[in-house]
Amino acid sequence: MEKLLICLSFFALVASPGQFPTPTELYNSTTLAKINTGAEQTEAYLPLLKNKKIALVVNQTSLINNTHLVDSLLRLKLTIVKIFSPEHGFRGNAANGEKVNNEIDSKTGLPIVSLYGKNKKPSAENLQDVDIVIFDIQDVGARFYTYISTLHYLMEACAENNKELLVLDRPNPNGYYIDGPVLDTTYKSFIGLDPLPIVHGLTIGEFAKLLNGEKWLHGGKTCSLKVIPCKNYTHKDKYSLPVKPSPNLPNDLAIKLYPSICLFEGTSISVGRGTELPFQVIGSPDKNNGSFTFTPKTIEGAAKNPPYDGELCYGIDLRKEVVADGFTLKYIIELYIKAEDKEKFFIPFFDKLAGNSKLKEQIKKGMSESEIKKTWQEELAHYKSVRKKYLLYPDFY
Repeated sequence: MEKLLICLSFFALVASPGQFPTPTELYNSTTLAKINTGAEQTEAYLPLLKNKKIALVVNQTSLINNTHLVDSLLRLKLTIVKIFSPEHGFRGNAANGEKVNNEIDSKTGLPIVSLYGKNKKPSAENLQDVDIVIFDIQDVGARFYTYISTLHYLMEACAENNKELLVLDRPNPNGYYIDGPVLDTTYKSFIGLDPLPIVHGLTIGEFAKLLNGEKWLHGGKTCSLKVIPCKNYTHKDKYSLPVKPSPNLPNDLAIKLYPSICLFEGTSISVGRGTELPFQVIGSPDKNNGSFTFTPKTIEGAAKNPPYDGELCYGIDLRKEVVADGFTLKYIIELYIKAEDKEKFFIPFFDKLAGNSKLKEQIKKGMSESEIKKTWQEELAHYKSVRKKYLLYPDFY
């Protein structure tokens, strides 16, 4: 029986890259205990919500098993006054960069206030009728994944308007390592507000604690913060998500590759947006890239006018690669070397993704991956020492 349980747990953790396991299949890889998200532990936070006017920052990942957090709280007769929606919208069906509008939710009748577009931070007016804000969104552990920027601005708004913030924590599927250059704040933007490495190794709850503790919010303010940690999770666990966190991260392989492959969005190379394999294929019309081919096309709710829309692209099918754990520059160095027109390979957006202007120049100079990574180590060591102060779970060191 013990061997059977181990096999079932292993299957859950390395589920087919084409689909996610169900929530009941997510286990701690050492103890075989089921991992419980913060949202699932209603007994820990319902007393904090009694007789309070509640706003929620949520999307399609905000589930208690198979029920949305909003539906669960409404059934409990709690007072929800509004929903704040991040990039990709409340239902998670808006493509990257697509405008998310204020609207009324057709199912619940609740007003939805967009935090993606011109208004990335709740205003005093947005929070006037709110006592407490709940943040419950699945992150994937990369600095340029915008949900942590939404949390940053939300915490600033709560601090400035004396509102309570409750973070319901969720595991980080890339939380088992730390890598990449630390952001030079000269290149601060919505895809990188804080001096984090590309792969930061924090859960959303740990990140919130770090923002408060290091006084990284505007003016050094801190907000009234409560985090409900996950149960039975450690940073050694390779957590498989029960639902895709955004339209172009459809499976475990895409999520695993995302920190490395997203850098290509600052180049002339497509990452497969507009195909059924986003963040699992890379290429462009340059035949030097490789023999694998794909043709991007507009996909409603996932890729609107993707790069090379309708054009045949040549490149690499990453599903057929031996993909090592961790962040790599292997593919971007390889395709830069192969590029027919190296002057057009990088676009200005690359520096924002990298978090500095150095990485582009290092690749252009022909430095190897190991040589480039050595230049990050001093800042990474400092970041790791800061990170340790805010951990809620056993670490991988």
